[in-house]
Amino acid sequence: MNRKPLVLPVLAGLLAPVLAACGTTNGAGEGGDPIVVGVASRIEATKEAPAPLDPAQAYDVDAWNMLRGTLQTLMRLPRTGTAPVPEAAESCGFRDTQNEQYHCTLRTGLKFSNGNALTAQDVKYSIDRMRTVNYRNGPVELLGAVDKVEAPSDTEVVFHLKKPDATFPQKLATPAAGIVDREVYAKNRLHKGFDVVGSGPYTIKAEASNGHITKAVFTKNPDYKGGVTVKNENVEMRFFDDSAEMEKALRKGDIDLMYRGLSPEQIKSLENARDQHISLQEMPGGEIRYLAFDTKDPAVSDKAVRQAIAQIVNRSELVRDVYSYTGDPLYSLVPTGLTGHINSFFTKYGNPSAAAARKTLEQANITTPVKLTLAYTTNHYGSSTAKEFRTLQTQLNRTKLFDIKIKGVDNWQQYRTETTGGKYAAYGMGWFADIPDADNYIAPFIGKGNFLNSPYRNTKIESQLIPTTRQQTDRNSAAAGFKQAQDIIANDIPLLPLWQGRTYVAARDDVTGVEWALNSSSSLQIWELSRGVAD
Repeated sequence: MNRKPLVLPVLAGLLAPVLAACGTTNGAGEGGDPIVVGVASRIEATKEAPAPLDPAQAYDVDAWNMLRGTLQTLMRLPRTGTAPVPEAAESCGFRDTQNEQYHCTLRTGLKFSNGNALTAQDVKYSIDRMRTVNYRNGPVELLGAVDKVEAPSDTEVVFHLKKPDATFPQKLATPAAGIVDREVYAKNRLHKGFDVVGSGPYTIKAEASNGHITKAVFTKNPDYKGGVTVKNENVEMRFFDDSAEMEKALRKGDIDLMYRGLSPEQIKSLENARDQHISLQEMPGGEIRYLAFDTKDPAVSDKAVRQAIAQIVNRSELVRDVYSYTGDPLYSLVPTGLTGHINSFFTKYGNPSAAAARKTLEQANITTPVKLTLAYTTNHYGSSTAKEFRTLQTQLNRTKLFDIKIKGVDNWQQYRTETTGGKYAAYGMGWFADIPDADNYIAPFIGKGNFLNSPYRNTKIESQLIPTTRQQTDRNSAAAGFKQAQDIIANDIPLLPLWQGRTYVAARDDVTGVEWALNSSSSLQIWELSRGVAD
């Protein structure tokens, strides 16, 4: 068959809100009842991960959503678009043509929630601390380009980079670069527990039970000085064990908004809940799901085994039967809608074919059926994950080429520790972009210190393509390098992309600002929410 590149529909308005507000603010968000946001996830402190709200450890979408409201960063993503704007900084910019020296001037009068002044020395301390703590499962690699940080005055910070990195301003907008008080956060160890001392739009008080957060109250910070306009006095996050329990709370009016982790059945049901004063909005989303392989594990160390799996997996079936078309098949790590996306896996492997997979295994002298266990987290990405992996198991086993077993792990921190520790030959993961750039869907998974602790290495991607694309301020010019990297990954298959998600937000009719609730990285902007009167 002549395999032409498959073109998927671009998610319209990926980097801009898609719907207009449906209410008028009556000021209730200013001093009235708090906006209550439901979260179907668990933020917990464990022996292996004792500091879930320390920016040196936190590398999870829900923890980051909490930190974005409490810690300031020098830069932040705006309401719409991908170009970062100043936050704790008054101005920032590269001072050289090679993108190796980045200079920021801080706003004056910044201070932490404990009253301590925030100066350039705290910024330097925070970045240096992140690299000193060097938590294995944390976001330290986002700052891997930093050679040294200088604070020549209380309001000036200079970053010297080891190599050019045009994406560095976006990385400074992530909680990985959150500014902490050097008198509170020790320089060489994690800040255990659920306490946060920051200078962001809110202060926070978290309630915990059995080592995990059950509720967090965000109170508008009267001393906040930054670029965000806070449209409410209080926001409360309530944490639920599953999305079904969270949906019940929304319908009862116990919470005002919920998003992420909704099952297809819930999405369909909530679409028809207008009579209960609930509206559902489909928002731009860059979430992806994929299978990861430990390329040194004997079960999948032969590339032919991984390629055969790629030739069998039916993404369209997953999207149809498991997710009821609330996502789209994904044929590359870079999702549709981002500059540099190309359908590398479809170009190479075409439509699912057991015959092609059999030929691949026979040519490599692989004995069949290949025995393999696929691991997955049972609750971190929603209740549909178990069905997804049962479907993958069926797809592979019905060819008689594989003997697949599946294993679900309930505890997310345990799962992360086990996957990065090499316990599983193949396992499922999701990815929410740190920054809305193709670089962030490739670089975190390749090379030493990668997010998965994968043994896979590729010299061309690591030493040539990523460094070259990071030199290019015009990200359209970087597209050719990203496309080459995606073709290499499609051939080697250290990762197998499965599908790209859409994001849905369900909210009570009297909540306004929902259209601004998520930015271009699908991060929650709680300061945009208020309470109004439905039209």
